[in-house]
Amino acid sequence: MRRATVPAPFAVASARQETEDTWTLDLTAETGEPLDFAPGQFTMLYVFGVGEVPISVSGDPAEPQTLVHTVRAVGAVTRAVCAAGAGDRLGVRGPFGSAWPQPEQGSDVVFVAGGLGLAPLRPAIYAALGERERYGRVIVLYGGRTPDQLLYREELDRWRVSDELEVEVTVDAAEPGWRGRVGVVPKLLDRAGLDPRTSLVLACGPEVMMRYSVEAAVGLGIASERVFVSLERNMRCAVGHCGHCQLGGTFVCRDGPVFAWPAISRELGVREL
Repeated sequence: MRRATVPAPFAVASARQETEDTWTLDLTAETGEPLDFAPGQFTMLYVFGVGEVPISVSGDPAEPQTLVHTVRAVGAVTRAVCAAGAGDRLGVRGPFGSAWPQPEQGSDVVFVAGGLGLAPLRPAIYAALGERERYGRVIVLYGGRTPDQLLYREELDRWRVSDELEVEVTVDAAEPGWRGRVGVVPKLLDRAGLDPRTSLVLACGPEVMMRYSVEAAVGLGIASERVFVSLERNMRCAVGHCGHCQLGGTFVCRDGPVFAWPAISRELGVREL
């Protein structure tokens, strides 16, 4: 797998707004060489003259010729990324980091996402659908603060009517016209009718959501070794030099961002995190 140590030039093929402050960008390599990646990995996106930021890849690993990132505008670099339009140039380094595990044949694969956490899980969902015959149930449990904060709404609608996966969506607070569930994401696990012997749980979202989701999964009898989380929000430099992502003796960008729950449970058990 190629890993760029200096930013490679990528052109913005398209940019679409997901929410009030979040955009999805499709990038293509100006060299024509696709950037192969594994689901769960991230790249360093570089805005020339502004800086760079780590962003999880959110596209289909089977289509590496289009590199997809979903980005929330929260700082100078991410605002500049989100302001990029078709034809603009960004730099890309990577891919970096650990990947979501490959589910064993016959597993029920459960994706648990909160807010922007659906973006790092999306490549793993695509990968599971690409080998759909290998697995039992494929389940997506997703929540947002409000309906207008949900990502990939058209895709979620397509997934809901598909017979290849099950989708449950909830929001913390409903808006006029919302006919879906209202409540927190971990409650969806309780309603999913999971088989603890075969379920593999992949979770990404706010840390408090992941803690309670893991608690719910383990409470259903799923072994903690079969629960994985991504701490992709805690990264900065990609190589563990800056210390921004350090949790105890763990550096998220170097050792993660994907971890089996037993490897990171002590750190995420600290309420301040």
